[in-house]
Amino acid sequence: MKKFISLLIMVCLNFSLAAFAETVVFNPDSKIYHSINCYHAVKCKKCIKIEKKEAQNRGGRPCKNAGDKLE
Repeated sequence: MKKFISLLIMVCLNFSLAAFAETVVFNPDSKIYHSINCYHAVKCKKCIKIEKKEAQNRGGRPCKNAGDKLE
């Protein structure tokens, strides 16, 4: 029973941490990241989907159009 409760707690923590992670669309050439629904993200051919924190770690900055929604 203790193992089951421990497992349940770990699963709940993982789901809550995942809720805080934000996926963005990142252009590794320009170092600009966009929200998923940003007009420029949809048109970007070189962009990849990564976590916002990872985009920032790679030197990324928010797109001017969606920047206020991403900061």
